[in-house]
Amino acid sequence: MTALTALWLPIVVSAVFVFVASSIIHMLPLWHRSDYPALPSQDQVGDTLRPLALAPGEYMLPRAANMAEMKTPEFAERVRRGPVMIVTVMPNRVIGMGRPLAFWFLYSLVVSFFAAYITGRALGPGASYLEVFRFAGATAFIAYAAALWQMSIWFARPWSTTIKSTFDGLIYACLTAGVFGWLWP
Repeated sequence: MTALTALWLPIVVSAVFVFVASSIIHMLPLWHRSDYPALPSQDQVGDTLRPLALAPGEYMLPRAANMAEMKTPEFAERVRRGPVMIVTVMPNRVIGMGRPLAFWFLYSLVVSFFAAYITGRALGPGASYLEVFRFAGATAFIAYAAALWQMSIWFARPWSTTIKSTFDGLIYACLTAGVFGWLWP
């Protein structure tokens, strides 16, 4: 077993590596440029929705009040007519990158902390690079990638987007694992 206090350096360095790699991946027009296509007639849709003054949040359309309503012919007709969607409404402001980037870095620190915790409980000081890589990498992969799959399973997120994000997660996991293997006490 390795104490968490002995793993502060790999925790911080791996989070920095993931942060830099994710910035490069998302700044370059690589595989994410088609993740969120423009809504057809987006100005018309915006003009139609604007008077509703939707508060920021997540909404479902159509949305039944209960299971009994879901079984009614009226609800089935609303589904058939469409559109069927889940929508995230964000606050009306220019989207700044500072806050999301700060939270992303904090998330990366949390993932690295759990990778340190699990790897540190499984392995002692002086463990081999490959053993450390395996535990830290599997833990980081679960956090960065596998957790995203439920969005495609339950909420119809395109599998292509999830697969691309899973590939990102594999990169982040390998970086995390590599740093842990490199800096393991």
